[in-house]
Amino acid sequence: MTTLADYRNERLRKLEEIKSLGIDPYPSKSLRDTKISEILENFEEKDGKSATVAGRIVAIRSFGKLAFIKIRDDSGELQIFMQSAPLETPTNFDTKRLKLLDSGDFIEASGKVGKSSTGEISVFANEVRLLGKSLRPLPGRDGFTNKEERYRRRYVDMNVNPEVRERLIRRSKFWQATRNFMLNHGFVEINIPVLEHTTGGADATPFVTHMDATDEDYYLRISHELPLKRLLGGGFEKVFDIGPRFRNEGIDDEHLPEHIAFESYSAFENYEDGMNLYEEMIKYVAKETWGTLKFSVSGFSIDLENGGNPWPRIKYADLLKKEYNIDVFNPDREQLSEILRTEFKKSEDKNDSSAKKSLEHTLETASTPHLIDHVWKLIRKRSAGPFWIIEEPLALSPLAKKSSKNPLVTERFHPVIAGTEMGNGFSELNDPLDQLERFKEQQAARDAGDLEAQMLDMDFVEMLEYGMPPACGWGNSERNFWLLEGVSGREAVPFPIIKQR
Repeated sequence: MTTLADYRNERLRKLEEIKSLGIDPYPSKSLRDTKISEILENFEEKDGKSATVAGRIVAIRSFGKLAFIKIRDDSGELQIFMQSAPLETPTNFDTKRLKLLDSGDFIEASGKVGKSSTGEISVFANEVRLLGKSLRPLPGRDGFTNKEERYRRRYVDMNVNPEVRERLIRRSKFWQATRNFMLNHGFVEINIPVLEHTTGGADATPFVTHMDATDEDYYLRISHELPLKRLLGGGFEKVFDIGPRFRNEGIDDEHLPEHIAFESYSAFENYEDGMNLYEEMIKYVAKETWGTLKFSVSGFSIDLENGGNPWPRIKYADLLKKEYNIDVFNPDREQLSEILRTEFKKSEDKNDSSAKKSLEHTLETASTPHLIDHVWKLIRKRSAGPFWIIEEPLALSPLAKKSSKNPLVTERFHPVIAGTEMGNGFSELNDPLDQLERFKEQQAARDAGDLEAQMLDMDFVEMLEYGMPPACGWGNSERNFWLLEGVSGREAVPFPIIKQR
C-alpha cells in the first residue's frame, strides 16, 4: 500500500531532478498576464491571441506526444494543451518532462487561446514553466470529509472543497455590503482598541493578556460599545467599527470565542429610528451577499421582505407572559428554574450528563435576570420571524436608556430571524448618575461570582459627565452570515478555533 510518505519521497526525488536540470522550482515571479475567467468569459475576443495563464494543476492526462493539463486559479479552471516540441528555453516543460509535474504543482503556461478538437477552450502552450513544486498530494474530495481534519488543514479544505472558498468570498461581500451601507448613510468608520484596562458593553467572560511594555494586564475587548460611545462624547455623530472581538465562552454553532462584529452609534436618534435603519440594512446586506431576501435555514422558511410590510414589533414582557405566564417585573425564581428544567427534559441534551450539570450550575449561580434571559432563548429558538423584540426589562439591559413610558423597561430592540437574534440595539443611556448606579449593580453581581456581569468603568462615567448626546446604538456579529449561509460558525470562518493536538 502506497503511503503519504511514499508519495512525498517520490516528489522529493522529482524536485532534485528538476534542480539538476538547472530549473528553479520556486521562482519569485510569474509572468501571468491573463486570468482564466478572462479567457472563459471573453473567448471570442481572446481566440487566436497569445496569453500567459497560471494556476494549480488539478489533473494531468498524457497520450504519448500529446498532453492535457487542467489548471485552476481563483477565477476558474482551464485546459492547457501540450505537444512535443523542441524546448525553446531551459526552463520549459515539454511532454518529455511532464513526468516531473504532479497534481498540486503551480505552473505557468504561455501560448495561443483556442478550442481543442472536442470544443474545450484551451491554451495551446509553447512554454510551460514550473512556479511551485508541491511535495504533498491533495486528498480526494471523498477522502477528506472528517471535520476536525478539514478545520485543522483549512488550506487543503479550500482546494478539495471549492464551496469553502466561495463561502469566504460571500463572507467578504457581507462585510463590504455592511460597510457600504453605513458609509452611504453618513457614518464614519473608526477603528478602536482591542486591548482595554476595563472591558464592557456585553455580558461575557473576557480573555486576559499581559503587556510587557507597561507591565500591566489587559482585557481583549468583548464589545466595541464603550469606546465608540466615547467618540460620541468627543463630538462625532455617526460612527461604526467592524473588527474582531473576543469572548471566553464555549464553542457551538452560534458562538466562537473570536469572531468579527460590527457596532454603530448615531447621535440625536433613538431606538425607533434604529429599527427603521437597521431593518433596511439587514435587507440590503442580504441582497448584496446572496442576491435574495428569501432563505430556508434551520428548519425555517424566511422572507426578509415580509410581504413589503415593516417587521412586527413585539414587547418582551408581553411575549414571556403569553408563552410561560412569567411576570418579568416580579419574577419567581422557582418558576423560572422549573421551566428551564422541564424544557431541558424535552431537549436533545436530556441524557447528556455534562449538559445537565451545566444547567444545574446555571440555576444555582446565575442571577434572576439571567434566568429570565435563558427562558427567552427557549422562545427565540422556535421563532421564525422576522420580528423585533423590544423593551427588555431594565435588569437585562444595564447600558440601555429607560423608556419614558415605562421606567421598568428599556428602549432596546433585537431582530429575531430563524431562531436567533440577528443584532442588538438600544437608545443609549447618557445620564451619568443613572449609568453609575447600574454599573455598581453589575459590579456587585460580578463580585458575587457572576463573571459575565459588567465591570465598573469610571472613565466611561466621567465621559458621560462631560456630556454625550442622546443616541441609538446597534451591533451584530458575523453570526448573521452563518445563519443565512446555513452553516455553523466553524464552517464559515477561514481558520476556526480547534484544540491543538
